[in-house]
Amino acid sequence: MLYRFPSLRVAAAACVFASAAASALVVSPAHAGVFDDNEARKAVLDLRTKTDSLSSQLSAAQRTILDQSNRIDQLNQQVATLRGQNEDMSNQLATVQKQQKDYYTDLDARMKKFEPQQQTVDGMQGTVQPGETEAFNAASTQFRNGDFKNAAASFKTFVSKFPQSPYQPTAQYWLGNALYAERDYKGSTAIWQNLVKAYPTHPRAPEALLAIANNQIEQGQKAAAKKTLEQIISQYSGTETAQTAQSRMSQVK
Repeated sequence: MLYRFPSLRVAAAACVFASAAASALVVSPAHAGVFDDNEARKAVLDLRTKTDSLSSQLSAAQRTILDQSNRIDQLNQQVATLRGQNEDMSNQLATVQKQQKDYYTDLDARMKKFEPQQQTVDGMQGTVQPGETEAFNAASTQFRNGDFKNAAASFKTFVSKFPQSPYQPTAQYWLGNALYAERDYKGSTAIWQNLVKAYPTHPRAPEALLAIANNQIEQGQKAAAKKTLEQIISQYSGTETAQTAQSRMSQVK
């Protein structure tokens, strides 16, 4: 029946073409969408791969930093330990040095006891022999303790044993005092007179003369005492002993 109407055939053909074109238009966007999804998925996978790689690198860097931090802590601990050991060694060295210094100081002091030493005693300088100072000090201690008898014996031994000692005039002076304390006026006077004769410029000389004058006054020898006091005033004028002698003159008039 269509053959009878050519216009209808044309119209039908046009419809078929339009339908085919429409189908073509519908299919093309679908293919384009699939292509875009694949590209996006690939891009996401690439990004994920890069992200995983960066994450791995970051983790490795963090581990490296942590390792370095641990090593720094260990080094700091080692430095602290070494510093402590250094302080201990410094303290030990200082202790050893002090012990050595004390040892040599003590050794030197011990050695000096066996060597003659230059010394000044009551203004008199001379050589002090080993044991000399100890002997003098021992006799002096006996005198201070009131043991005049033994003090006199000790000073007498000292005077005899160390004739060149710078302690000699001082030892004679205290020997005279020890004898005086034992009421040996004659013996004490003789010792003091020897002191004045042998050491006239020694500080103990005017004191020895004053002691002699006191001896003479106690024994009633006023003329002799006056003469002794005048000697002190004349020979040692300006000294404290001379002033004392001047005041004693009233006792012998």
